[in-house]
Amino acid sequence: MRSEERVGWERDFPVRYLLVREDPEGEEEGLLWGRCADVEGLFVNPPPRPREVLTLRGCPRESLLVQAVADSAEPVRLLGDGMLSIEPVDPANDGPARFWDLEDTTVLAHWPTPGDPGRVDIVVGTGVREDDCWGGKRLPSSPRFDLWFPSIQGDSPSGSCRSIDGLFTPRPQRPTQPVHLIGCEPAAPLLALLRRPLPQKGDPITLWRLDRHGRTMTGYHLGLDTVEARPSVLGGALIDVTITDPGDDRPTLAARAVWDIWSDGVPTRPNQWAPFDAEGRSEWLHLTHVGPYGREGLSGGTYHLDGQHATDRSGLLLALGEALLGPGANYGRDLDSVQDCLCGGFSVVPPFTLVWHHADIARHALAGHILHHLGGLSYFEETVNVLREKGVTVVLQ
Repeated sequence: MRSEERVGWERDFPVRYLLVREDPEGEEEGLLWGRCADVEGLFVNPPPRPREVLTLRGCPRESLLVQAVADSAEPVRLLGDGMLSIEPVDPANDGPARFWDLEDTTVLAHWPTPGDPGRVDIVVGTGVREDDCWGGKRLPSSPRFDLWFPSIQGDSPSGSCRSIDGLFTPRPQRPTQPVHLIGCEPAAPLLALLRRPLPQKGDPITLWRLDRHGRTMTGYHLGLDTVEARPSVLGGALIDVTITDPGDDRPTLAARAVWDIWSDGVPTRPNQWAPFDAEGRSEWLHLTHVGPYGREGLSGGTYHLDGQHATDRSGLLLALGEALLGPGANYGRDLDSVQDCLCGGFSVVPPFTLVWHHADIARHALAGHILHHLGGLSYFEETVNVLREKGVTVVLQ
């Protein structure tokens, strides 16, 4: 979308949001559907999903999942959020894979699989959400169940199992909360959608949040399956649009205060994220931009990391990004992307020296964040290892 499409809003209040139909081919920025003065109901903390009990049957004993849960001197009780997939052996006949999200998963019990000492059955409590956008409803003839838990194995599968008791059962739907687009100036595609009789199936749309300079801060997908329009409370030719079922891709309540700061532009002072809790810091990290990029990385020199507020993973990554690239930037949103940054293409690449002030704060705060797939190291220890292995001289103070 061209920058001139954002202008022409001659009103006493600013444009804070754009409705954009993303280009599926990724070749253009997207088609403008409308401009809005504000949005009500966007920030929401979804209620936790009903707790369910699943039994993972026949998990290979050599898998990282079993090693973390059953073969450890202190078994892992909390696996956290994860994902389950059923991969068909024969996609041509059995159809595509199916996916489930597992929310706040805890280990309740485990024992050797009867008749197979090389496998383990694991009982977990979790909240379950099936992704309706992927796969069919028919179970493959020879399914493979794969499990991902980032607390154990990052972005790679943590383990597998032969079957899962309790997975295939009807689940109640959580109530939806509508989103109201306030003071909306619709473009032709949105007007066409609003003219269709209800019920209607709309296109997925991206809601772009702008700062006061017109820069796109972030975007969230909204479903337009059911929309209603009426004259706007802001008057003029504007309309207010209610989206009754916008979907689950919504920022949390913690994002509201973070967005308020970023709405003035990219932050220029360090540690503005420090007063926020873990959710707020995660939202702040989500808004940070990557870079700046450069054809040749800048190496050498000494950088100082202020570790006073590195009390969680997001705080550590935010402090690292500010030390190397300044406020508003990130040097990776997880350890994998930190390694990518260290491999080149950015403005700071090894060799260089990083002086980590108040390092014991992160060492103690992240002592319980164990990365089981990396030999049981803590998040702090592995961060230091990654930096040093890539050629950074890390000085802990």
